[in-house]
Amino acid sequence: DFRPYLYRTKDYGSTWTRIDQGIAAEHFTRVVRADPSQEGLLYAGTESGMYLSFDDGAHWQPFQLNLPIVPITDLAVKQDHLIAATQGRSIWIIDDLGLVRQLRPELARKEVHLFAPLPTYRMLGSQAKEPKNAGLNHPDGVMVHFYLREAPDSTQEVSLSFREADGDLIRTFSSKAKEEKDKLTVEQGGNRFVWNMRYPDAKKFEGMVLWWAGLQGPQAVPGAYQVELKVGEQVETVDFTIRKDPRSPAQRADFEQQFAFVSELLDKVSEAHQAVIDIREVRAQLKNYTKRLKGEESWQPLIEQAGRIDSLLTDIEEELYQTKNRSSQDPLNFPIRLTNKLAHLNAVIGEGDYPPTSQALAVKRELTELIDEQLRRWEEVRSTELPTFNRMVRALEIDAILLPKSE
Repeated sequence: DFRPYLYRTKDYGSTWTRIDQGIAAEHFTRVVRADPSQEGLLYAGTESGMYLSFDDGAHWQPFQLNLPIVPITDLAVKQDHLIAATQGRSIWIIDDLGLVRQLRPELARKEVHLFAPLPTYRMLGSQAKEPKNAGLNHPDGVMVHFYLREAPDSTQEVSLSFREADGDLIRTFSSKAKEEKDKLTVEQGGNRFVWNMRYPDAKKFEGMVLWWAGLQGPQAVPGAYQVELKVGEQVETVDFTIRKDPRSPAQRADFEQQFAFVSELLDKVSEAHQAVIDIREVRAQLKNYTKRLKGEESWQPLIEQAGRIDSLLTDIEEELYQTKNRSSQDPLNFPIRLTNKLAHLNAVIGEGDYPPTSQALAVKRELTELIDEQLRRWEEVRSTELPTFNRMVRALEIDAILLPKSE
């Protein structure tokens, strides 16, 4: 007899009800387990795979996913994951039962649904993106699952916004985002997005080469957060929690001090990098403008003013950033500059669970003062030298279009 046999009692064994409807007739049962958190949710292992019931066994449905067709000899739920022991194919783990626990028949009638993420641990370390073995570790970050009954059309924007508990925006990912790092990929049906628990990165610019610098945003402090799904005019919001590594001795005050340190540091790096971007834009415009100014003696003071501005801006840029870098090995030959030094602090301080040391605070203070000095010089050029140049252009009444003189 290879038929499945499962029974349920509600009166301490006085009477029993058979509960195997939906399990294939030839899939005899080996194990059944009740979910410890969700009443009525049952898991069954059979000779030929897995089954799932949402109504205390009244109805069953296959729960095979990518699990091989193999005898399931035992099941266990541990830390919101389902572990299946198989006969001949080792053990398999189904991550994140929180999604299964939230499934309801009425969800199939909704156009949009956002599932509440499981509590996520803030951990150190990394993992290979393409491991050589068959196993794949749990993603490092907050796993957000959402459902779209229909695929969004080309005009409809879908976005996920992560917020602090009081609603302050941390970061938004969108299907319409211009930059790849902010892109949200969506499709019809189930979708999953993993947030790395970091605030926005420091500003970068094209061709930037730094040595051992951390430009990644600060890690979120363990605590309560929100995620908001927006599909057109439909909005759904759920709460979630980030927990600290239970092995870490760090206290909340330690995380908060680290967060403040890294945030201030990266704000200063971004400010300096924006200055480099603006300086390069000004120098490029000056170069394009002055290369046309030839053959008129009255234009010479203007050319000299442009040269003076270019010299000042070059000096400021080279103090902030090593302009000789072209490849990742170049910092071995050319000394790193101010923004690289400051960003290096993030690389060494921003990855642990501890507040900044007194030495780190002193280095940050010293580098910030040096960067601020260069930013003051840049502001002086913007407020004095550039207006002087523009006034000279207007006074000379130089035509917008100049043709070279015929020889």
